[in-house]
Amino acid sequence: MAFCEVTDLSVAFGEGAAPAVDRVSFTVDKGETLALVGESGSGKSVSALSILQLLPYPIARHPSGSIRIEGQEVLGAPPAVLRKIRGNRISMVFQEPMSSLNPLHTVEKQVNEVLLLHRRMDRATARARTVELLHLVGLPDPEERLKSYPHQLSGGQRQRVMIAMALANEPDLLIADEPTTALDVTIQAQILELLQDLQARLGMGLLLITHDLGVVRKMADRVCVMTKGKIVEEGPVARIFDAPEHPYTRALLAAEPKGAPTPFAADAPVVVQADDLKVWFPIKRGVLRKTVGHVKAVDGISLTLREGETLGVVGESGSGKSTLGFGLLRLLSSTGGILYRGQELQGRSWSAMRPLRREMQIVFQDPFASLSPRMSVFQIVEEGLKIHDLMPDADERRRHIAQVLEEVGIDPATMDRYPHEFSGGQRQRISIARAMVLRPRFLVLDEPTSALDMSVQAQIVDLLRDLQDRYDLAYLFISHDLKVVRTLADTVIVMKDGKVVEHGPSQAIFEAPQTAYTRALISAAFELTTGEAGAVST
Repeated sequence: MAFCEVTDLSVAFGEGAAPAVDRVSFTVDKGETLALVGESGSGKSVSALSILQLLPYPIARHPSGSIRIEGQEVLGAPPAVLRKIRGNRISMVFQEPMSSLNPLHTVEKQVNEVLLLHRRMDRATARARTVELLHLVGLPDPEERLKSYPHQLSGGQRQRVMIAMALANEPDLLIADEPTTALDVTIQAQILELLQDLQARLGMGLLLITHDLGVVRKMADRVCVMTKGKIVEEGPVARIFDAPEHPYTRALLAAEPKGAPTPFAADAPVVVQADDLKVWFPIKRGVLRKTVGHVKAVDGISLTLREGETLGVVGESGSGKSTLGFGLLRLLSSTGGILYRGQELQGRSWSAMRPLRREMQIVFQDPFASLSPRMSVFQIVEEGLKIHDLMPDADERRRHIAQVLEEVGIDPATMDRYPHEFSGGQRQRISIARAMVLRPRFLVLDEPTSALDMSVQAQIVDLLRDLQDRYDLAYLFISHDLKVVRTLADTVIVMKDGKVVEHGPSQAIFEAPQTAYTRALISAAFELTTGEAGAVST
């Protein structure tokens, strides 16, 4: 008998609705890794959430099925039984850490809660265990981070906190819903090695939900391929990768961002120029909160970005990539020169910056967190037009929004729906539409494809390339996914600890990296993708 047995499971949301999961069956035993693979909306996460009974009842219902944990039925089990299973026997790492972590609680309080509730530890012991867990998952300066709030951490750092919480009680089964989505390639490799080590040491089962086929090849023993709520193929990982039988599996394995950056004119007008840009955050100590030092998130960076050019920014989590983007947009205080189309931005007041804001837009990493759940897609995209007093005629605004949604691949007929009614890839397209509705000249793209499956990544890359060709956009493309950067970026800067360690044409960076750090990043990305060590082929 397997530790977890899911048999003939169906999930539907609302009366008369088509099933989101349709008669799915699989097993996960202690010590093995089962990967659920498929595109956004295929039913992977819904199947996993059903195991812990975390779906919103009574909206979600199970027309059929059984879920047994060591023979004990979970479907319909009383709350007392579920409390013994959740967190103790089975833990879960959720896909979107910013949505899953409480924004009002510190890292220490959130990890401590698991230990205090389930292990009955005293606070001193729980604190020591929390530091140990944060160190285990690779969070830098764990003692310093105990008092941090989620918004003060990078995306990768938040994901590591989530993994620490899930591993706190050393569960029998860990459900990992895209556990390395927000992490750069070197940290991905560390986290995957950590999970494999814990699995070997604790005999822990792992249900891995991912769109990253490189992770599946490295981690899984067996694979279930899902589409439209059904499992269409199941088997050992070697057989699935080497001899896929179902057409959908073959299409999934073949899907990845392709193509090369669109060449830009070397004499194209300069859109953004930075000279010795610095973003330093003060470190304060004591009762009087005196400044005793600084976190040098961006430390003396200079760059030039022209019309039609994509500048890729790569580096590990916490290296300052996103902070650089926020600094260039004047969303964070900084020192050094920032020229936008020849106009100096430093020293400008909020009101003086406002006319330029419509031309300088950003697409954030986590579309679910950055889109208001209380606003329809139409209201979200319309907001910028209202703020900048554009298109006062309501009918004209609606026509323009419909055109922009169509440009990014969203059916205009769905504009009155809400973000939760769309898949992750669709939400990211809505985020792009929100930026594009103002017809910007400069767009900061902060990990725009990190949470998306491979086929949707390829679609978003094609969309961004098409929009750039159409409107001569200048992109600052921040990403830890080096394969995506290679297909989109003309120029690349590699960041570490707030500084640029390498800067040059994309082809030169990937074919002949000059620093050990860049070589390590490229080697890790290639190994994760192919399972072999070496440089990224071009």
